[in-house]
Amino acid sequence: MAEFTMELNDEQKEVRDWLHGFAADVIRPAAAEWDEREETPWPVIQEAAKVGIYSLDFYAQQYFDSTGLGIPMAMEELFWGDAGIALSIVGTGLAAVGVLANGTEEQIGTWIPQMYGDPNDVKVAAFCSSEPDAGSDVASLRTRAVYDEAKDEWVINGTKTWATNGGIANVHVVVASVDPELGSKGHASFIVPPGTEGLSQGQKFKKHGIRASHTAEVVLDDVRVPGSCLLGGKEKLDERLARAREKAKSGGERVKNAAMATFEASRPAVGAMAVGTARAAYEVALDYARTREQFGRPIIDNQGVAFQLADMRTQIDAARLLVWRASWMAVNGRPFTAAEGSMSKLFASETAKKVTAQAIQILGGNGYTREYPVERMHRDSAIYTIFEGTSEIQRLVISRTLAGMPIR
Repeated sequence: MAEFTMELNDEQKEVRDWLHGFAADVIRPAAAEWDEREETPWPVIQEAAKVGIYSLDFYAQQYFDSTGLGIPMAMEELFWGDAGIALSIVGTGLAAVGVLANGTEEQIGTWIPQMYGDPNDVKVAAFCSSEPDAGSDVASLRTRAVYDEAKDEWVINGTKTWATNGGIANVHVVVASVDPELGSKGHASFIVPPGTEGLSQGQKFKKHGIRASHTAEVVLDDVRVPGSCLLGGKEKLDERLARAREKAKSGGERVKNAAMATFEASRPAVGAMAVGTARAAYEVALDYARTREQFGRPIIDNQGVAFQLADMRTQIDAARLLVWRASWMAVNGRPFTAAEGSMSKLFASETAKKVTAQAIQILGGNGYTREYPVERMHRDSAIYTIFEGTSEIQRLVISRTLAGMPIR
């Protein structure tokens, strides 16, 4: 078990500087264009693939970093560049985490490489959990998967929404109910391979922020996938369902479902994304305050501005520390006895909204225009308090954990 540290080692610092350079030289110059176009920035993703950032090897290296700091460090730097483009680069990772958390070694080796493609033919993947009537309430999923024993196939029907890369993905990971009576305990995750008949893109959403990231509905109409596409395999699923039914009869305990396992693993990473956006806005505001003069002196000489910057930096550093603690705990198998993963996402996401708003205020009228990036950063920051569990859901998870109550 790696000791918790607040200091990156030399190798991590080298990776951080490399990522920062890519974010500064490639992502930032393209940010405004792709935000306006509201399209997937394929050329930027391809550049990330060519240098090795958008790849299974890089993601695995950071994911299995024993300190737990690889992923949050990478997310902070990329999202410092631009949230929309960065999400297009890392969005595939959520689907990859879904496979890593629930799949067999064979499934991991088969499907994750197909999620990324190669530098000459980049691909993306999508994790499909939310539905029109089941966002925070994952127990209410209506998408059904029924096993056709004669053909050893699963037949999936339903509509997913808010899916990053939904419909344009090479590989879709779909969470569906296999036993509705068990609620969230009756869920399972499935791989939908490329070109599978019956899967189509529904509505593409025009969003307030992160506009360079593709978000859409995914429609599943009698989608048939081989039995081998059930993550974890049928034997493991049957055992889990049997335990859940027994617990239900006795009024028993919680059983972790596949979607929640994915979200638990990814929430600190979302917190790191928020830290990156907040840090970017803070740095713009700090530089502006140092150079902008009013009444014959830089505006940072005014306490009203200086104190805001002091609070912004303090909140960013506190958010980063919560994210790093949760990431270290997750990698080293420490249980989240106080919902530390949710704490990190809650605080970091709220910090991003607050800090980006303060940055606009410090820049004044300039901050409200698209000539400066803080306007875009503020729009982007709103998503962190919404996706992968709203701030209200994070508070619910934390409070129920502290009270020793079950989390559904």
